Amino acid sequence: MLVAADVGGTKTDVAIFSREGGPHVPIAKARVHTASYPSLQAIIKEFLAKENKSVDGACFAVAGPVIEGRVKTTNLPWTIEETTIARELNLSFPSVHLINDLEAIARAVPSLRPSDVQTLNSGEPVSKGAIAVIAPGTGLGESFLTWDGIRYVAHSSEGGHSDFAPTDKRQLRLLEYLLERLEHVSYERVCSGIGLPHIYRYLRDVEHISEEPGISKLMDAASDPSFVIIDHALRSAGQSRICAETINIFISILANEASNLALKVLAMGGLYLAGGVVMHTLAALQPSHFMQQFKKKGRLSGLMTRIPVHVVTSPAALSGAAACGLENPQ
Repeated sequence: MLVAADVGGTKTDVAIFSREGGPHVPIAKARVHTASYPSLQAIIKEFLAKENKSVDGACFAVAGPVIEGRVKTTNLPWTIEETTIARELNLSFPSVHLINDLEAIARAVPSLRPSDVQTLNSGEPVSKGAIAVIAPGTGLGESFLTWDGIRYVAHSSEGGHSDFAPTDKRQLRLLEYLLERLEHVSYERVCSGIGLPHIYRYLRDVEHISEEPGISKLMDAASDPSFVIIDHALRSAGQSRICAETINIFISILANEASNLALKVLAMGGLYLAGGVVMHTLAALQPSHFMQQFKKKGRLSGLMTRIPVHVVTSPAALSGAAACGLENPQ
């Protein structure tokens, strides 16, 4: 049996899988608040002890660049190593694997079921064409898949840390606001869970959109203020204007960067949106608004219309990590 996990800056999903059941059918599963634990090993040990299960393999999807079996997490104060995990879990070293969380999502894409996605644009998919994946969670992850002649191969990247490039005057003012406060303004700083509060504060401080005192207090008290913004933006009654504007700007920026990624890898096989922030803002992710921004590529606007766009609505990073672990010998 295999233990797999999707380790995020806010939450960690962990589960046990068998070869017979495959990567979509966990035997046991749990979700924990990541920052409540001192290490990934502590999460896994507690989970296995609670389930009273033993495993002979492990694969963990982690936010950050995995190089030679080691990763310094982007939004957590952890350094994770395959050898250390193997030793502490009493597993043989070759049976423990670390992969980038976006590579894990990309690995899951070829085996997604119809119930795992929601389509924003059907487009004109090209068989065996490259596939792009962009996922705003606590941070912003990007990855892609290419066809090697036999199957799709997933590639990780750190594209979410590339420089934020505004596409209108409002975004230009947002960039100017953040340049005075941050050493580096990446897409992650404006298109993720950590990015939503930056947009909110810009609207408050520069555009002087009034904020409700109650929302301000909730954000100050919250461990993750992005959820406060999302909640008050999407309320059918008592919707907050500043929160709703924050989400509108976020979706525009997400569409712009998604189209940048799609062009860079020529994603004629499709673009997939994933991540916790996308899932929580799905009600606001109107196809017309998103696709209007997505297609704004001048002479290549017609090409953008042909690219299929889907939202992944299942925990793809976890199933992708499980698929990776189950493919490798234990």
